[in-house]
Amino acid sequence: MNRPLPIIATSLAWLLAAFFLFGAYGNIFISEENAAAYVAWGYPDWFHYITAILELAAGLLLIRAGSRPYGAGLGAMVMAAASLTTLLNADYGHTVAPSIVLLVSLVALGLSLAVRRAAD
Repeated sequence: MNRPLPIIATSLAWLLAAFFLFGAYGNIFISEENAAAYVAWGYPDWFHYITAILELAAGLLLIRAGSRPYGAGLGAMVMAAASLTTLLNADYGHTVAPSIVLLVSLVALGLSLAVRRAAD
């Protein structure tokens, strides 16, 4: 197996895990500004807890190699929803970050699957 590939995949997954775990914390203890953004986007006032649970799950799944593809896939779905939400609400200032994390999540998913195939 190409040795740098698992190192890159693991490093990227751990960075994503940190992002999602930090995001989960931010959605559990939400700021007034972010709570107002959820309301402006049309979500109920409790929806940030759903986002927090999904981000927490993605972050935890990304930590272990065996569950990494699931974490990357879940993270990609969360970020796709965030990107779509901001685009549909013409909140373009908040579109860039979730779009970048969506792309990174998809790369992490591809890398984790490639590492898994190479190990088999």
